[in-house]
Amino acid sequence: MVELKLGKLPERVPVKLTISVLPDLNRRLLDYAAAYADAYGQEEPLMDLIPAMLAAFLDGDRAFAKSQGGKGQTGARDARP
Repeated sequence: MVELKLGKLPERVPVKLTISVLPDLNRRLLDYAAAYADAYGQEEPLMDLIPAMLAAFLDGDRAFAKSQGGKGQTGARDARP
């Protein structure tokens, strides 16, 4: 078997999640989407922003990263335009 420098790509099939949020959080998410549009000059659907927001949150949580031993990095920084 040939050992390539590039390892096998991870599974990339999206997993659909359905959640309910309280009205206050919904307003804050919509406000964030508006701030994103102001910052980058491009509107993005909230449903496209939320996964990147969650990934950035998890990637930035040092205690969680330490408990995971560096596994499970989502690459949220790569998801930003």
